[in-house]
Amino acid sequence: MRVLVTGGTGFIGSHLIPKLLEKGHDVWELQRYVTGRIGKPHNIKTVYADLNDGFAVNKAIKTVKPEAVIHLASVSAVAYSYEHPQEVMETNLIGTTNLAEACLRESYNFKRFLFAGTSEEYGNNGFETQVETNSLKPASPYAVSKVACENYLNYMSDAYDFPITILRPFNTYGRKADYHFLIEKTIVQMLSQKTVRLIDPTPVRDWMYVEDHINAYLECLENEKAANQILNFCTGTGYTVKDTVDKIAKLTDFIGEIQWGSAPRRPTESKTIAGSYEKAKRILGWEPKWTLERGLDQTIKWWKENLPSKRSHGKQG
Repeated sequence: MRVLVTGGTGFIGSHLIPKLLEKGHDVWELQRYVTGRIGKPHNIKTVYADLNDGFAVNKAIKTVKPEAVIHLASVSAVAYSYEHPQEVMETNLIGTTNLAEACLRESYNFKRFLFAGTSEEYGNNGFETQVETNSLKPASPYAVSKVACENYLNYMSDAYDFPITILRPFNTYGRKADYHFLIEKTIVQMLSQKTVRLIDPTPVRDWMYVEDHINAYLECLENEKAANQILNFCTGTGYTVKDTVDKIAKLTDFIGEIQWGSAPRRPTESKTIAGSYEKAKRILGWEPKWTLERGLDQTIKWWKENLPSKRSHGKQG
């Protein structure tokens, strides 16, 4: 299948593209800039466009003529979105709109538009366990932008029978480059410092290892039953931030100090985001294969061998 991936240089995209190539797909990547962050995997082809530029996006889709798009590109840092809400809304919503409309009008054998939603869309809706039919109450500009994108894609599905699949993956870890997210940040600090500085020990999160996240996209791309579905991908188990940090401390043999409250809490922090993957299991046969302990152990091993040069690891991201 000819697949166009946006956000291919990011966390998920850089793991996903090699897997797509291994499976024999004809993979194209849409980049905004010549970043060089992913290198050039075998047989990958690249087109360039700013997703906010509708003309450039149309041209890229005409060039590629994809059968499927995996749309990962977005401004995705929750903390960043509070201070840059207009940029986040424009990039995420307008970019998604331009891309989907171009696929509708410029690619004539189009089969699947996979959209990277997020568990953050559930926000503070009052449910302890999130299923796909729960109400959405986004608690950050980033989450608001993703809900808006979903609404537009649902409109396109209703109006034009546009073939969408919306994935709502839960908090994912296993990064090899960015250590400004909780798990990676904690690991790097515990491996390199005597004092770990974090914000709030109380939120509950459902942590999914990157390999399970990647397998969710592969399953949705290759399984026709994913068409026109909204699907959670998670582990089904929530952990408080404190419990998670304690597990990392045990696995890294950390004996230093943990300082909580080292930065202000977010204005509307989602207190509990834990999900159910029963729909994905029932429809696709997907279920997570990595336990938290196994995924943390793998992530710690990588960072032990690839610690960044000593900088301000305690800086809040």
